Amino acid sequence: MKHEIFEKNSILLVIGILVVVSIGGIIEIAPLFYLENTIEKVQGMRPYTPLELAGRNIYVREGCYNCHSQMVRPLRDEVERYGHYSLAAESMYDHPFQWGSKRTGPDLARVGGKYTDEWHRAHMDDPRSVVPESIMPGYPFLAKTALNYQKIADDLQANRSLGVPYSDEDMASAVADIETQINPDSDNVDAFLARYPKAQVRDFDGNPQMISELDALIAYMQMLGTLVDFDLYQADAFYR
Repeated sequence: MKHEIFEKNSILLVIGILVVVSIGGIIEIAPLFYLENTIEKVQGMRPYTPLELAGRNIYVREGCYNCHSQMVRPLRDEVERYGHYSLAAESMYDHPFQWGSKRTGPDLARVGGKYTDEWHRAHMDDPRSVVPESIMPGYPFLAKTALNYQKIADDLQANRSLGVPYSDEDMASAVADIETQINPDSDNVDAFLARYPKAQVRDFDGNPQMISELDALIAYMQMLGTLVDFDLYQADAFYR
């Protein structure tokens, strides 16, 4: 048989494997160098507001990704439990993305709006007060720690250097935008929402006397999965 020469000569077998793997790699990787965009843009996606971005930084800092993924796989049981499977475009402004590889706790890709702010406040203070079987540690210090946001424009600039389309106006207004997002009575709300559609404006931690790290974290979590209109995407069609 023609392949017998490879079976009897390990060196030729290794060379053959390398050739096949190289051809396959070139076919898969080469197109990425000339495609303008490998992620299909979807209606509704926007960059994080400064408060959401600060909350995401806290989420990463506290290692939430170690126990919670943010990617609903295209499997029927996952879709039935968490909602529409994740779209690549939902992570297009994430640096780094929070897909995760382990779920000690539930997936959070669709957690936005699932629970009230009060629930999140109780959960962060004492997880077992709302989920008795939870093994998550509490984070009561978040509500007591003032958010350090005076240099949030630097975070926006860093993300813009990676391709996130923050404008000069976004960066110039970054500090004011954080103060606007927790104050529905602000005169700047309309201008803020014009730049960040679907942003939620309210006092997230229930303490109007301080902008806390908990404000930022809840703002981030309440946004997850809320930007895309999934009525435009038929999840059931994936299984047909």
